[in-house]
Amino acid sequence: MITAYLTHPDCQRHHMGPDHPESPLRLEAIHARLMRDGLLQQTMQGDAPLATDEQLARVHPPRHLRALEECLPEHGLIALDGDTLMNPDSLLAARHAAGAVVRGVDQVFRHQADNVFCAVRPPGHHAEATDAMGFCFYNNVAVGAAHARARYSAQRVAILDFDVHQCNGTIDIFRDDPEVLICTSYQYPFYPWRYLRNEHRNVVDTPLPAGTDGAAFRRAVEDDWLPALHAFKPDLVLVSAGFDAHRDDPLAELCLDDEDYHWVTRLAMEIAALYADNRLVSVLEGGYDPDALGRGAAAHLKALLGLPFD
Repeated sequence: MITAYLTHPDCQRHHMGPDHPESPLRLEAIHARLMRDGLLQQTMQGDAPLATDEQLARVHPPRHLRALEECLPEHGLIALDGDTLMNPDSLLAARHAAGAVVRGVDQVFRHQADNVFCAVRPPGHHAEATDAMGFCFYNNVAVGAAHARARYSAQRVAILDFDVHQCNGTIDIFRDDPEVLICTSYQYPFYPWRYLRNEHRNVVDTPLPAGTDGAAFRRAVEDDWLPALHAFKPDLVLVSAGFDAHRDDPLAELCLDDEDYHWVTRLAMEIAALYADNRLVSVLEGGYDPDALGRGAAAHLKALLGLPFD
């Protein structure tokens, strides 16, 4: 199993203030843990390119992209909302984050890798077609899905999102699109408070009450996701890999453990093996306790590499 690992140092240049949980320390924590566990050395490492205007415009209208560029400060910080701030390098980092998923899609369709983990920031799954929010500017996983359809004629793209927050942005962009299946587990009721009433035929919602543990999470995913995925038969599996449903995360109240991330990754890989010639690309979303984030990412990468959890 060849696993590519994509990141870029410019992803560290985006910051939203010293006390903001979505900080450059997140990628440092992941890198340190993967090095300590000897996992990074087993991957095919590469730099994430910049997403092009054309690639971004497949999911975000050009006028919205221009509006974001016009908001970019020359120095300091500017707030788009109470959670989402920009510094002069924020959109540079965001273009690398989206570009990583594009490169990952290229790698799996060109048989350069079986699967890919994009360790990038800022995250993307809250970014709607015309609204940056929830720490997100461009919807990275959506940009990757649109690229797969445009460049490789992918006809059935499955997006699996196990972040603690629902992927409102991904739903906003692909709602009722029969060629995209979105499976999303999340704490309910919880931020972002949008799309919580599922009225879209291509969205499989798995709302979980606060306090849900790994066993209940696994049962819910098996009951909700697997029938839909087997019926859909994706030719590409994309994963929005958020690690903030971990029991140690300070921003939420689900109780997953490291092994649960290994398990759900294996589930995604089994679907990719059955229907998509192993093609799977994963991109980092949330996770705000550095130690828990590093361990969760390590469990995720172990699964991608075909290694057991222990």
